[in-house]
Amino acid sequence: MSRVSRRKFLQTSLAVAATATIGGTKSSARVMGANDRIRIAVAGLNGRGGSHVGAYLGMKNVEIAYLVDPHKGTYKKHADAIAKKGAPAATTLTDIRKALEDKELNAVSIATPNHWHALMTIWACEAGKDVYVEKPMSHNIHEGRIAVQMARKHKRIVQHGTQSRSTQSWEDLAALAKSGKLGKLLVSRGLCYKDGGIGGSTRGDIGTKAAKAPPADLDFNIWLGPAQEQAYHENLVHYRWHWFWEFGNGDAGNQGVHQMDIARWLIPGATWPKSVISFGGRYANGDQGETPNALVSVFDYGETQLIFETRGLKSPGFRGQSVGNILHFEEGVVAGGKFYPKGKADGEAIPKVKADVTRGGDHFANFIDCVRSRDGAKLHAEIEVGHYSSGLCHLGNLSYRLGKDSEFDAKLGKIAGNDSGTDALERMGEHLKDSGIKFDGKNLRVGRKLDFDAKTETFNKDAEANALLTRKYRKGFAVPDKVV
Repeated sequence: MSRVSRRKFLQTSLAVAATATIGGTKSSARVMGANDRIRIAVAGLNGRGGSHVGAYLGMKNVEIAYLVDPHKGTYKKHADAIAKKGAPAATTLTDIRKALEDKELNAVSIATPNHWHALMTIWACEAGKDVYVEKPMSHNIHEGRIAVQMARKHKRIVQHGTQSRSTQSWEDLAALAKSGKLGKLLVSRGLCYKDGGIGGSTRGDIGTKAAKAPPADLDFNIWLGPAQEQAYHENLVHYRWHWFWEFGNGDAGNQGVHQMDIARWLIPGATWPKSVISFGGRYANGDQGETPNALVSVFDYGETQLIFETRGLKSPGFRGQSVGNILHFEEGVVAGGKFYPKGKADGEAIPKVKADVTRGGDHFANFIDCVRSRDGAKLHAEIEVGHYSSGLCHLGNLSYRLGKDSEFDAKLGKIAGNDSGTDALERMGEHLKDSGIKFDGKNLRVGRKLDFDAKTETFNKDAEANALLTRKYRKGFAVPDKVV
């Protein structure tokens, strides 16, 4: 393919209407040997981006060719780490599109805020690059599906950053659930109880920050990307963007997506649920944040319920777990590496079932191995796996956002149609009281019950909910309506 001019590339990217791979890379059409150098752009350098840089620096014949972030203040520590390793210096950029013009660039590793994940994945796939994208791989369900389709169209290797997929113990538990050895799996429960955050970025009260001019070393236009034009304030850059709907997905789509992915994985054959309902609230003294810091979502998978609990205030664990997963079988409960037979308080060894799949090793290394071999089937967390698990976080949030404030009553749990939902609601109420929150019966939001069509990835007869499956994109940063 002849080299595409920068002007033509930018026009195509901004319109997001490319119908053929842009540029192409040396890995596009052939298996790469162990001695072939893989050149990567790491995009998003605060927080999780440091793990990306560190992972690739430790790999033989992998070069970090670009450090990309709209905040120039993030470059130095990573550039210094590269220099200390004796590796070639990386080019620093604020805009990923400039890196995508490089025909010798093989892959993009994305650790940006959530609202950039799908669009950057789409642009990279169009440009012929492979992708490692952090969780959640999308900000909404529509753009997640478009990213999957774009990866398929351009035959890209795309790994989702849910690292538990590289852990054999979870594969073994999935095999146990499938075997029926402990009877039916009644509830697959995920927990995300986090009462603090990176650099003191609490899940509780974040206060209110006034609008002001962005720092001189921040390209706020690029940082906003697909989100709507708005004023800068210090609760956005860095990290606390997680608690604003325009950029993040609350803790369900932050830490929680890891446990959500495991919870879905452990339900045999699970992709989309039949329905979802959520309840919770934001208990933070009327601060600037928008997402709930107490949320329970109940997903109906037929004979199995997936129940996900998110807490952002100090909380005791449940069955010894704070950030983890619990399996409720007919014969007992699996939690914390032990099996608790029904009616017994003492745990014992989890029954062994041999899994068909062998997992292990580093998640980033698995990605690089697949970039070399061009065998996407060997990815531990292929993009569509990420789409379903990220989508569950979005579904739970959508139910909450479409809900109504209601009085607290244990019977409200019956809305979910099962005792486990009632139990989760009651425990949430106790948790809030223990955290000093006055839970007086008027500060609970009960979400709308949403019936979901797995085939079309839309809600049944609910135009308001369907409108939230996508978003209004800024000009120049739009995800396409469809892939042609």
